Amino acid sequence: MQIFRRLKMSLKYIDIGANLTDPMFRGIYGGTQKHTNDLDLVLERSWKQGLQKMIITVGTLYEADEALELAKRDDRLSITMGCHPTRCNEFNENPEKYYEGLRKKIRENPNKVVAVGECGLDYDRMHFCDKETQKTYFEKQLCLAAEFRLPLFLHCRSAHRDFMEILERNRDKLMNCGGGVVHSFDGTLEEAEKVITNDTLSIGLNGCSLKTENNLEVVKRLPNERIMLETDCPWCGIRPSHAGNKYVKTKFAAVKKKEKWTTETLVDGRCEPCQISQVLEVIAGVKRQDASELADIYFDNTLKFFFEKVSAFTESE
Repeated sequence: MQIFRRLKMSLKYIDIGANLTDPMFRGIYGGTQKHTNDLDLVLERSWKQGLQKMIITVGTLYEADEALELAKRDDRLSITMGCHPTRCNEFNENPEKYYEGLRKKIRENPNKVVAVGECGLDYDRMHFCDKETQKTYFEKQLCLAAEFRLPLFLHCRSAHRDFMEILERNRDKLMNCGGGVVHSFDGTLEEAEKVITNDTLSIGLNGCSLKTENNLEVVKRLPNERIMLETDCPWCGIRPSHAGNKYVKTKFAAVKKKEKWTTETLVDGRCEPCQISQVLEVIAGVKRQDASELADIYFDNTLKFFFEKVSAFTESE
């Protein structure tokens, strides 16, 4: 085990989707404090596992300040800036004020905001926000990406046709911002092919992308140059019941229930950024390719997509 861990340390990762402002990383589950705030321990495990950078997902203007405060503590942390489709009702009270709020956060934090999002469509949860409101403010946020020349961090659930229609209708904006990554992809092969046919789009993979044999067949066929890695933590861990679990090699200290939390163990049901190595292992197993080679490809994909463009934008300003 120790030899294996030393080998893993040579691999480099970037997690494109980490929900580090989630209360679980403060020890709060369902509104109840179960253990002490352990975010620093979570981050320490991540860096030890080979993570070089993490992008903190922002899904609403009202959590932006917390994400920014966290990101400013460490040069390895960056954030997205946008409104999740299930939160788009927040625009309704004063659409221009809300939009300007997002715009101001991006303008004032050019070294920390690396993408516009999480934005897109979610037709699985329309009880939070109706379809037409989602479509209106998804398209509105494409203007932000084009203005600031920032790539898009995209969300699509059971809405593929409308999602792609909006992106294709706004291809000029996609070209101007450098494109987007459809994160936490778990769609069909036909949907994946439609995404990658658009040469401005890439696909983000995490545990939710690797649940079923059908998921694995889709991943097997994805071109490596269009893949990025993520955990979507504290969600989307690879569970023992998942089809991809058979390819997992990296094992962490015994997982404990939240009520039995210790500083040395992961919490059962709470995914951490360090588990990104397991995502890589499943993809490598499915594709029957060397994990080290894939790690380098995915790292370079992500660095070029999010960080080299941000540097160019900052310098031009």
